[in-house]
Amino acid sequence: MPRVKPTRWRNGGGKISEARENKRYAARSWLTKADTCRPWEQNTAVTEDVLLFHVDARGVATATFNRPAVRNAYNAQMLEALMGALHRCASDDQVRVLVLRGNGPVFQAGADLHWMATLQDLSDDESLGVSRQGGGVFRALTECPKPTVALVHGGCFGGGVGFVAGCDIAIASRETRFAITEARWGLLPSIILPQLNAAIGVRQVRRYALSCEQFSADTAKEIGLVHEICAPGAMDDAAAPILEGLLLSAPESLSQLKKLALEQAGVTMGDAYFERLVRVHADKRRSVEARDGVASFREKRPPPWFTPPSA
Repeated sequence: MPRVKPTRWRNGGGKISEARENKRYAARSWLTKADTCRPWEQNTAVTEDVLLFHVDARGVATATFNRPAVRNAYNAQMLEALMGALHRCASDDQVRVLVLRGNGPVFQAGADLHWMATLQDLSDDESLGVSRQGGGVFRALTECPKPTVALVHGGCFGGGVGFVAGCDIAIASRETRFAITEARWGLLPSIILPQLNAAIGVRQVRRYALSCEQFSADTAKEIGLVHEICAPGAMDDAAAPILEGLLLSAPESLSQLKKLALEQAGVTMGDAYFERLVRVHADKRRSVEARDGVASFREKRPPPWFTPPSA
C-alpha cells in the first residue's frame, strides 16, 4: 500500500511549503517528530508541528495531536489546524473516515492552561473569538459528515473528553485515565456540554464534571464515553475491524444517517444556543475565580476556595 505524506501544521498556523515538507518527509517519519516547545515560548517563529494529518490509500484520514511535551494540550494554533483538517475531511470525497489520536504518552489534556492564562486580559470581543474558535472545532467535529473515531490512550482530560464525546466511535486503551477538569480550575466546559450530555447523559455529567474526579477506562465504557477497551499497544488491532466496517458502508448513506441521528437526538446545535455557550465560556475565563484557579494550576498549589482537612 503506498504511503501518503501528511499535512503538517505549525504552531504559527498554516501549512508548511511543499518543497520544505518534501525535504523533511524524506528525513524522518511523520509520527516521530518531537515537540520541544513550551507554552510560554510560543510565537510564530516556533516550528513545532502541532497537528499531524495524513490520508491513506483507502481514505482513512488520521489527525494526530502533536504537543507531547504539554500532554497534547491545545492552543489556538492546534485548534486552527484541527479545524482545517475537519474542513478537508468534510469536503474531500476521497476521505471516508477520520481518526483522532495523540502522539506521546497521553491522548489529549484539554486546553493549555499556560496559554489560557494569557487570554484573561483580552477584550470582550477577543475573548469571545477565542471561545468561538474552540466551540466551533467541537461543533464541527460532532457534525462532521464523515464517521469519526477516537483512539484514546494514557490520559484524557478536560476538552480531551469533549473530543472523545464528539466522535462517533471511541476506543480506549485499558490504562487510560479520564477526567472532566474545567471546574477544578474555575473554568466552564460549556462548549463541550452538548457532546458530554449526548455521550454519557446529564446524570453522569453532573457527577464527573462537578467532582472533576478521575475515572478509569472501564468506567468510561460503563457510562458510554467509549465503546471498546483494548490492551495497551493493541489500539490499531482493535480499530481495524471497526474501520473495515465503516469503509464497507456506503459513504452517502453514512453521512445522511449521521445527520438524521444527530438531528433526531437534538445534538445538532442552532447558532443562537451555540453563541450562548460561547458567551458563558468566555465570560467565565475572565472571571476572578478562573484567574485564581488557573494561577493555582501554574503555581502547583491548591486553589483558594479549597480548605484541606485538618491534621
